[in-house]
Amino acid sequence: MGRRGFISTLNSIARESARQKRRIEAEGRRQERAHAQYQRQRERDLRLAEKEEKQRHLIERLEETEEKNLEITERLENLRSILDHTLSVDDTIKFESLRIKDKFKPPPPPQKLAFSQLAPRKQDFLSKVKAPGLFEKLFRIKKRYEQELAAAESRYEAAKLEYGKAEKEREVELTEFLAVQEKARQAFILNVQQRNADVDALASSYSVGEPNSVITYNTMVLERSIYPDGFPQEFRLAYVPESKQLVIEYELPNVDIIPEENEFKYVKSKDLIESKPRKAIEIKELYQDIVAAIALRTLHEVFEADQGKHLQVVTFNGYVHVTDPSTGKEVHPCILSVRTTQNAFFDINLAKVDKRACLRSLGAQVSNQPQALQPVKPIIEFNMVDKRFVEQNDILSELESRPNLLDLNPFEFEALVSNLFSKMDLETKLTRTSKDGGVDAVAFDTRPIVGGKPESVRNHQ
Repeated sequence: MGRRGFISTLNSIARESARQKRRIEAEGRRQERAHAQYQRQRERDLRLAEKEEKQRHLIERLEETEEKNLEITERLENLRSILDHTLSVDDTIKFESLRIKDKFKPPPPPQKLAFSQLAPRKQDFLSKVKAPGLFEKLFRIKKRYEQELAAAESRYEAAKLEYGKAEKEREVELTEFLAVQEKARQAFILNVQQRNADVDALASSYSVGEPNSVITYNTMVLERSIYPDGFPQEFRLAYVPESKQLVIEYELPNVDIIPEENEFKYVKSKDLIESKPRKAIEIKELYQDIVAAIALRTLHEVFEADQGKHLQVVTFNGYVHVTDPSTGKEVHPCILSVRTTQNAFFDINLAKVDKRACLRSLGAQVSNQPQALQPVKPIIEFNMVDKRFVEQNDILSELESRPNLLDLNPFEFEALVSNLFSKMDLETKLTRTSKDGGVDAVAFDTRPIVGGKPESVRNHQ
């Protein structure tokens, strides 16, 4: 090879090396661009995912805020509609509805007890034994066949015994099941008879105005009343048959029944749901409205349900059970007391009244600061109609035969004073001779507006 050829070869090698280097560098630049593009895409995806996550979080927080506000709105609507709720309900309890009318529905016995298994059939066992063929018959090979046939018959007998045993056990279990079922049926029938007898007794005694039955009936009326969650619905009743007066001592909810938050708002910069407090004046007015609504609703329920015409006057005393912050002791202040006749109450259109104005027109004693537990004096104390009171004798009719008032013994004198109060159209009661706190007679005015202040009389003889 000449010098010129050698140089040409070297140049070719150099050019190929340069091309290879350029290819490697180009591939490196391509990979760098691809990697950079991948990184940029990854960053874009991360930013998008982060943005989507922030958007999802924002949506979730906004939905949570909306749910809190809807909950408050619903709660307030329920509180404001306490009186309206009862106007669309017939509070009368039909005694027939208290009866048990359901029929006894016994549970079916388990399938394994209700149906017996098929008894084993001998033919099923024998058919599994292969009969001897022509070859066996020619050579008179019958012994194995006879052995297999005997074994099949033995298996059949064993299966028959097992079946008989299982059937006896099933029949025993079925008998026990039916016995338990019959016992349950008899208990159900007895319960129905007792329940219906109790209903008949209640209906009969209520129809004649027996006091305990009147109390029982009105207790059922008030227990059926549906209030929002958080309402105590605790009460006790007393009844005076002579004046047809029902006294209701009712536990009212505390002021914390009202949501303290007026609304919720999501603050994006803090990622917090903050609440706006309800104004104190709004809480006070709403609580007064709730207390008034409960009183009017309770009066409406018992008057409307009075199918036996046993109620002429109803007194409602509303109490709250709280802890006195100054003493740490349980206190039970009365914050509302109202007394009205049925005729006066039915003249009211409860669908259109201002509740607090309505109570004022009925002469109610209402706390000016119920949320602060400022008490009022009950128009009629619940204890005025409890079991301490006794029947009084008519002394006035016999008075003309008495030469001198000093001739009356202490018991006759107490009855005389009580009779005098009765002649003045005051409702009076004599107390028993012990545990009466020194009070011998109690009198109170039955007029719903100007009356209601009880007077107690002590014998100073």
